[in-house]
Amino acid sequence: MSKQPSPHKGIDAIEAYVAGASKLSGVSEVIKLSSNESPLGCSPEALEAIRKTNAEGVSRYPNASAKPLRDALANHHGIEADRIICGAGSDELFHLLGRAYLRPGDEVLYSAHGFLVYPIVAQSADAVGVAVPEKSLRTDVDAILSAVTQRTRIVFIANPNNPTGSYLNSDDIRRLHQGLRSDILLVLDGAYAEYVQVDDYDAGIALARNESNVLITRTFSKAYGLAGLRVGWGYAADNIISTLNKVRSPFNVSGVAQGAAIAALKDEGFLQGSIEHNNKWLPWLLENINNAGYEAFPSVGNFLLVRIPSPLTAPEVDAFLQKKGIILRRMEAYGLDDCLRLSVGLERENRAVVEALGEIVSHPVELAAS
Repeated sequence: MSKQPSPHKGIDAIEAYVAGASKLSGVSEVIKLSSNESPLGCSPEALEAIRKTNAEGVSRYPNASAKPLRDALANHHGIEADRIICGAGSDELFHLLGRAYLRPGDEVLYSAHGFLVYPIVAQSADAVGVAVPEKSLRTDVDAILSAVTQRTRIVFIANPNNPTGSYLNSDDIRRLHQGLRSDILLVLDGAYAEYVQVDDYDAGIALARNESNVLITRTFSKAYGLAGLRVGWGYAADNIISTLNKVRSPFNVSGVAQGAAIAALKDEGFLQGSIEHNNKWLPWLLENINNAGYEAFPSVGNFLLVRIPSPLTAPEVDAFLQKKGIILRRMEAYGLDDCLRLSVGLERENRAVVEALGEIVSHPVELAAS
């Protein structure tokens, strides 16, 4: 038998990331609440930028380092453009970190119910992913620090965390950073930062400005509604950004994505409208889902983690909702087998999912068997 190309053992161990479902067989119009996307779409100004770029620029390579976008981000956030790196979503930046900083046998720490890409980054570099137990569905700073060893190289913190919706306050983040060795890279993933409305939250910009081992990442996929264009960015000290640029592919952010993101940044009214929509419907969903007999956990993102009450199971509830044309996110991959995750949708979508959840709790035997 002839041999065939084989990847290194870290790759063989990866469980490939599975995105939230978007289609249901036999259902023409679904209510998709599985991927934490913006229910309001994106800015009209971003759409116009997309049309313009499609018409005028698709035959040309984009700016290789996304300089126009970096300049716009620097102006918007009051930070230095040469300390910003852009990527095809923040996911790409995580993988660049793995390529640049991880060696076989190194360790990557993240909370037990953290973003599924973090262990993939570790395994892709033949490193070891270490899932640190949480406390009441919240990242446990003390547990993270206790898990650090001489082999620890990167600590990923999603803040706010997906899928739990919890967050670490600014004091927690400072204490975590102070407890890490200077050669350990702290990555603060702020994909949902725009939605956070609590006074003690800090996305980490000042920490990244002043420390040489901190990278913050943000994305245009959530509140800005540009998930389909795949554009994110990071901010860190010069030593980190220059390293990542050495392994970054040139032209990694398309011209369409750059133009749309710049336009989205300028349309502050649209972003505020998205935040206000979330401010209205997130607490409404929390209250009404809990009143329907479920356990929905408080969240500062644009989603809720919902625990399914016994004797029902998450697969049963998911199957029933799909028959109604409603798609939520199953949580087995996150170690939360008895939960589903629900994105904030439009008003009609939010009301539809609450009505359907109430229906199955009211008649569990009949509906679960249907």
